[in-house]
Parts: sequence; C-alpha cells; structure tokens
Amino acid sequence: MLDNGFFQLFYENLMATTWLELLAVLFGIMSVWFARQANLLVYPTGIVSTTIYIYICFSIQLYADMGINIFYTSMSIYGWYIWTRRDHLKRVRPIRWNTKRQQAAGIAMIPVLYVLIFVLIYIFKKDDPEYMNSYIPYVDSFTTSIFLIGMWYMARKKIENWIYWIAGNIISVPLYFVKGLVFTSFQFTVFLVLAVLGLMEWIKMYNEGRERDQKFIKDIV
Repeated sequence: MLDNGFFQLFYENLMATTWLELLAVLFGIMSVWFARQANLLVYPTGIVSTTIYIYICFSIQLYADMGINIFYTSMSIYGWYIWTRRDHLKRVRPIRWNTKRQQAAGIAMIPVLYVLIFVLIYIFKKDDPEYMNSYIPYVDSFTTSIFLIGMWYMARKKIENWIYWIAGNIISVPLYFVKGLVFTSFQFTVFLVLAVLGLMEWIKMYNEGRERDQKFIKDIV
C-alpha cells in the first residue's frame, strides 16, 4: 500500500492509463531520444505518437488538443522531408543556430500563436465555465505556442529548438501535476531531461561540423 500522496497519485494515474496512451508516450519518448541524436527516426516515431494522440483526443472530445496533434503530425512530415534533402554536394541539412532575424521572428510568433490557440480552446471549451475561469487555458495556450515554435525550429535543424522545448517542459511539469495527471507530468520530466541533453549534443555536433568545414576549406586551399 502506498502511503505517500505523490506516489499514490502516480500509481493511480498509471493504473488508469490505457495501453494506447502508454504506446503514444513510449513513441513520444523515443522520438525525443532520436531528436537528441539528430537521427531521422525522430519523425516516424513522432508521427506514431501524435497520430495515436489524435485518436485519443478525438475519442474523448478534446478537439483543440486533437487539432494541435494534427499540426505536430504535419510538421513531422515536413521535417522528415527537410532532413532528407541534400545539397549539390550530397550533404544533408546541417545543424545551425538561428540568425538574429530568424530568432526575432520566432519570438514574435509566440503571442500570435498564443491568441490563435486560446481562441481555439475557447471555441471548444466555452461551455465549460469551470475550465475557462481557471488559469489552465492560459498556461496551455502559452506552452503550446512555445512547443509549436520548437517544432518548427527542429524541422529546420536549428539548435534553438531545444531551448523552446526546455522552456515548455519546465512549465508543463507542474501544470500537469496540478491537474492530477502525474504520469503525464513524469513524461514531461523525462522530455525535459532529454531536451537539456539534446541541446548539449546539438551544440557539440555543430562545433564538430564547423571544425570539419574549416579543415575542408584549408585542404582545398
């Protein structure tokens, strides 16, 4: 018998989780793991996870969340395409930092996406005053807008994507815990750890790539 409140709640959430949701979580974690390694498998595993969540959200009438997962799936398909494109030297897209203009564009898009997502949530949740009068839709809209920018930057192989995932995960961990979804909160904790590792790994790969490029230039000169 579990006496501790946290572990009791975690155990209850785990027992209430369906095998389909567990599968979605597993593939979601696999996707982040492959993303950390800049492995193309990030996209097929991510598509499996988000497709399952589309079905889950539709079945429990969470249409706003379903729409967000449709977007994630679309962005995964786009990212898969972008990551497989090669230049005239047959090289795949390299890992890069954003330019100042690209960084400014991403930051500017957050409030725009925030408003659009909040309106979407309001449309589907306006008949639920308890939900709409709480802080949750505001936080949900904010974290989702951050995740969408992160998803876009990942598709473009920009290092900053990890910074957005880290920020969103930091907010999501306590958010889902307070909502009583301890298992989902634990999932975002795993995502947070992997995102920090992913940022470190991509910076390392970026620096190694620059060294190779500089060596290549010296060799041909």
